[in-house]
Amino acid sequence: MSEQAGTVATTNRPQSNNLLRRDVRFLGNILGDVLVHQGGHELLENVEKIREMSKALRAEFLPELYEEFKQVIDALNPETRHQVIRAFAIYFQLVNIAEQNHRIRRKRDYERSAGETVQPGSIESAIQVLKEKGISVDNVKEIIGDISLELVMTAHPTEATRRAVLDIHQRIAAEMTELDNPNLTYREREKLREKLLNEVLTLWQTDELRDRKPTVIDEVRNGMYYFDETLFEVLPNVYEELERCLDKYYPSEDWHVPTYLRFGSWIGGDRDGNPSVTAKITWETLTLQRGLALKKYEQLLKEVMEQLSFSTNIITVSDELLESIKKDRETIELRSVELWRNEKEPYKIKLGYMLEKLANTSEVTLKGTSKRYESADELIADLYVIDRSLRNHFADYVADTHIRKLVRQVELFGFHLAALDVRQHSKEHENAMTEVLANMNIVENYADLNEDEKIELLHSLLKDPRPLTSPHFAYSDSTQECLDVYRTIYRAQAEFGVNCISSYLISMTQGASDMLEVMVFAKEVGLFRKEANGTVRCTLQAVPLFETIDDLHAAPGIMEQLFALPIYRQSVEARGNLHEIMLGYSDSNKDGGVVTANWELRVALNAITSAAKKFDVKLKFFHGRGGALGRGGMPLNRSILAQPPHTVGGGIKITEQGEVLSSRYSMKGIAYRSLEQATWALVTASRLAKYPEQEAGATAQWDEIAKGISETALNKYQDLIFRDPDFMTFFKESTPLSEVGELNIGSRPAKRKGSDRFEDLRAIPWVFAWTQSRYLLPAWYAAGTALQEYVGGDVNRLDTLRVMYAKFPFFTTLIDTLQNALAKADLQIAKEYAGMIADKVIRDRIFTLIEVEYEMTSSLILQITGQAEILDNLPVIQESIRLRNPYVDPLSYMQVQLLKELREKRANGEADEPELLREVLLTINGIAAGLRNTG
Repeated sequence: MSEQAGTVATTNRPQSNNLLRRDVRFLGNILGDVLVHQGGHELLENVEKIREMSKALRAEFLPELYEEFKQVIDALNPETRHQVIRAFAIYFQLVNIAEQNHRIRRKRDYERSAGETVQPGSIESAIQVLKEKGISVDNVKEIIGDISLELVMTAHPTEATRRAVLDIHQRIAAEMTELDNPNLTYREREKLREKLLNEVLTLWQTDELRDRKPTVIDEVRNGMYYFDETLFEVLPNVYEELERCLDKYYPSEDWHVPTYLRFGSWIGGDRDGNPSVTAKITWETLTLQRGLALKKYEQLLKEVMEQLSFSTNIITVSDELLESIKKDRETIELRSVELWRNEKEPYKIKLGYMLEKLANTSEVTLKGTSKRYESADELIADLYVIDRSLRNHFADYVADTHIRKLVRQVELFGFHLAALDVRQHSKEHENAMTEVLANMNIVENYADLNEDEKIELLHSLLKDPRPLTSPHFAYSDSTQECLDVYRTIYRAQAEFGVNCISSYLISMTQGASDMLEVMVFAKEVGLFRKEANGTVRCTLQAVPLFETIDDLHAAPGIMEQLFALPIYRQSVEARGNLHEIMLGYSDSNKDGGVVTANWELRVALNAITSAAKKFDVKLKFFHGRGGALGRGGMPLNRSILAQPPHTVGGGIKITEQGEVLSSRYSMKGIAYRSLEQATWALVTASRLAKYPEQEAGATAQWDEIAKGISETALNKYQDLIFRDPDFMTFFKESTPLSEVGELNIGSRPAKRKGSDRFEDLRAIPWVFAWTQSRYLLPAWYAAGTALQEYVGGDVNRLDTLRVMYAKFPFFTTLIDTLQNALAKADLQIAKEYAGMIADKVIRDRIFTLIEVEYEMTSSLILQITGQAEILDNLPVIQESIRLRNPYVDPLSYMQVQLLKELREKRANGEADEPELLREVLLTINGIAAGLRNTG
């Protein structure tokens, strides 16, 4: 694109943004050169004309210009249209790279220019506040000891970008960073431009669409990419910074921060609705993860080996080190590593044996011998032998720099890389239990029992040590697979360590029996066992997933019922009196709308916490947030602070999925900043839980108001989504729902049961389709009516909402989330999508409902916040959205045109034109990149 095409910032932005404008302009010019090279000047001129008209329409909407704009798009021949779509889509990819690079640059600029000033939202700012508030070192140790966050990569990613494309993005980002190097010569800058021209050309000629759906193992490898590229390096750096800050403000203590921040995964473990995830796949996943962990340790040990050239001609190493080398010589045969010949360099000799043991760790034939590491703890023990010896001859700087970081990496990633959660639908367990119990003549049809009868039976089975299954019985395929999963978990814990899988999540948990079924199956394979002396050993926890509004209401009662069962309570005690509970943001949002979902989740958090407190059980809440606004998506630090402080004491888990993975974790600088902000939020939340800053009375009054607003919003939302008979027609015909299913994003089907019912539609395509069509309806609908009904023209009530926005974190987060959604939505373009609806009466009636609600919501939010425009409080995001929109708009108009053509051909029974479908999918990818959202 031409020079003026790249200006994605206004001229009155701070000086630092000049560099962002420079980068976008630079990449825009390179893309323009590629367009001319590949499609001639005519292609560039077409792109520029459409861009200029779109920009003009955003500046001032003129009906005659609008019609001319659509005519220009309609007049494009298919080949040119295809290239124009790709030009805009690739432009957004380049802008996203430039913006990510600029975020890293801004942080570095701040640190360079701020001097002693502490950056807001940094780890140091959180520790500085503790010191300023006079919090003692013992209380700080309690606060740090209470924080825990596990970020879980999910098994149904909405990441629309291919791995091959991500690799090109990485190379472009690295080369763009070089532009800031002041020592570059003119010729070096020219060479840099040539390299970038090659990369953008490669990007142009690389297919951004997958030719097939990824397999589960493809998805596993995609998730591991982030560990390999960034997390192995960045995560220990975050710990190092926290310890540095604690040393600075509380120097009397020798700090070694306990493990509080780590990553987990569902990929390869989540079988809910995905028949491709089998027990065999789960084992293969764990094997691949261990392979990467061992490979990283091998690389790191070799790097350390190069550094530790200390000679006993000069220093004296510890007797402990020499004794360990002697033992290694007696038991380990060096096959993959050459023996270090210089006897005066004992560290290199020791590391050689450690490398051999590491290479042997995957060898099953050596299991139980000292020739391999049986656990990550054994590797840590060897590292500490080296660490103590180094400090013995005052090489503590080397120990701190090389060994302590490696110890931290092994503590974080073990031999399993990331804890893998297993998830399955509750109905699958019930079906398997029914078959198993019928075969044993215990009950003819378990599924027909009522809930109390099920609980009584399962509780007695859990206490009974006798087995329920037999190798002599032939089970159905589904029951056999269910049993195989538990056997695989038992085998995996023995091979990869007990932490490789310790949580078994149950989708659609609707009763205590759903949890007890999992525990009975766990008992069957030895994951749960009651010893002869009465103690219980339990290495797998059943984790309920409460998803719908009704499930959230039932959750406290279900957990109380479970905790009251002595054998179940013993299983919780065996796991440190800590119980994990997952709350689903996606289905609750789809079920009740954004306002009600957020409110009911808050109520559930408080009620379940109170229920657990009666039994002295601490809770770890697992927040199933998606990447998109309609599925609970928000920045990591805000999602932590959005929780009531007293509910974070047992730890937090949060899903990280889709475009969130590449936007947060593909670049080290951004990954570090995101995890740093998360740590700041954790420390802040832990402090607020211990030292509340809000009066309970005010919060109780605000809770009552929020409850009333939620009830009104639920009625409004469900009037349209569930009770309007024409709604599904409107939704299916005015969004690219069916076409989204043809984009080869994930291995998981878009619908449960292959059904067309709304209830069986997954939340991801539900949100993705609304985002593509620019309504973003799930992220804001019904809020305006609910707020208006509460205010009712009463100025005092409006003032109350203003105070709540200023002082009530729940309400602040809700209003700001609504603002973000309203800013990204565009009903002028959504109207074009509505034009695809065949029935004009349905179209006009429902679109008018949506339009009125949008205007009302926008108006109320401006009154509450006192802002002149939506997102005035977040000008960086506001401007990013405002300046991206003119570039997304052409893709939206072209998508509507293509959808009409495609659907018309299908309605006439004509075979799909591959190129037409391909263009639709290209616009989907392009809009996702432009809005930085899929589902």
